[in-house]
Amino acid sequence: MSNKKYRRGYPVAILAGLEKDDASLWNVFSKVVKPMATIRLDGNRNDLKAAFNFHESIVNALRPTFKEGVRSVILASPPRTGYAQEFIHHVQKHHAWLVQGANKITFAEAAGSAKTPSQVAALTRTEAFQSLILGITAEETVNLLELLEKRIRTATEVNAVLFSLEEAESLFRQLQKANGNKPEYLILTDEYLAKSREKNRLNRLLQIAANHNVKTRIVNAESPVGQRLMQLGGFVCLAKSK
Repeated sequence: MSNKKYRRGYPVAILAGLEKDDASLWNVFSKVVKPMATIRLDGNRNDLKAAFNFHESIVNALRPTFKEGVRSVILASPPRTGYAQEFIHHVQKHHAWLVQGANKITFAEAAGSAKTPSQVAALTRTEAFQSLILGITAEETVNLLELLEKRIRTATEVNAVLFSLEEAESLFRQLQKANGNKPEYLILTDEYLAKSREKNRLNRLLQIAANHNVKTRIVNAESPVGQRLMQLGGFVCLAKSK
């Protein structure tokens, strides 16, 4: 993992600025916010086909970040517009799998524009937005905790739970094998990352995980799932059979 990636912090959420004719997507990290993509509406929102294609394009743009493990999305739209609700309705109707189960995406709404860097900076500095971040990520960590506890209870040789960096490294070295287990999820606390004496090895593992589309989540050590992780050493790798 590059120094640049480390300086921006760890992924927290996605911010989607929904406007009349476009959507601006942003990656929210623990230290900065970075632009992801801009999606244009081809046509008019009153045209059902144009609106459908627009919302589908947003979902498709978000998929790679979802695969990386980010499960929190804040939808910002100007006051007195229904853009956020229209998108949520689209997801519920056409992508129900995104809002169901332990791996579901958590959505929250914010009033305001997030189209330009200056608008994003102004929005993210508000107390309301910070409270929204805390609330939505808290809900996400509850979902993660449910997933973690379920996997611990039902762990087998082919659906294993690994509690050390060494075990996870060994699992990743076996990715090219035709059978056996493969990594599914890396979950660790920000405290584990900050205090690790093997930071180079850990960052290398996180980079390999990203290259192989393994979900990764770095959580606040004081959150519910963070507290549980600290009891387990601060680091967990979930594996499943190939």
